[in-house]
Amino acid sequence: MNDRPFRNCVRYWRTPLLPGADMVTAEYLDHEFAPHWHDAYTIPVIEAGAEMYDYQGSQHVAETGTVPVINPGEVHTGSRATEAGWQYRVCYVPVDFVQRLAEDIAGRAQPLPWFPAEAIRDADLARRVSIAHRLLEAGGDPLAAEAAMVDALSTLLVRHARNEPEPARLMADNPRVETMKARLVADLSEPVTLTDLAQAVDLSAFHAARLFTRETGLPPHAWRNQVRLQRALGPLRAGVSVAEVAAATGFTDQSHFTRHFRRMFGVPPGRWQSR
Repeated sequence: MNDRPFRNCVRYWRTPLLPGADMVTAEYLDHEFAPHWHDAYTIPVIEAGAEMYDYQGSQHVAETGTVPVINPGEVHTGSRATEAGWQYRVCYVPVDFVQRLAEDIAGRAQPLPWFPAEAIRDADLARRVSIAHRLLEAGGDPLAAEAAMVDALSTLLVRHARNEPEPARLMADNPRVETMKARLVADLSEPVTLTDLAQAVDLSAFHAARLFTRETGLPPHAWRNQVRLQRALGPLRAGVSVAEVAAATGFTDQSHFTRHFRRMFGVPPGRWQSR
């Protein structure tokens, strides 16, 4: 039992044994993650305390010993569920890695694995995920670490994966949402107004904003900032300066970029880059 409040203390790291993945070892006292998404599968294990998060239209609590998986591209938040905060380990696993592993397990082509919205309450799985994460972080025997990682992820898939839900029947407004998305990402450094978006889809500003938010889970400006943050990760990994990345991805200045980056990743971009 933890007898002290946790700190806001985060370590991002990577391992060649899981190419393309980001790994996190962290504890949080009062940090709150703004609504955001990841391109990868988010696979955490709560080691102490409890986290509260909004996801798929409901509020959830992940207590010690649970594995609250977030599917790729799904908007979610994160904050403490107890006064002391929470401590966890997270693997952000690339979609193609999970897809290949699912197909290896089944011995044939598989649909994209999908996981339930509720935190997974499986003590044995939580133990396997925690052990794998610790071995990968320690950087010792690569054979043991990789075997533990494959064991943890395959256990997650076999016990808890479902098929990705069938897309809802396209409504008449879906092309409008896609048009607005395309307008927002065409040039991330170009200023775009809500009126610009509305005119592109022949709606009023009010109805354009309401439609976009309903379909994506975020208002247009927040959705665009999430795209900017995702596109910033590659250049940061390549060693491009924070100031250059901020300018290239369309943030007004470095402080603006840093503020949004920290709300999503829990650390400033400079610390994330120097992990």
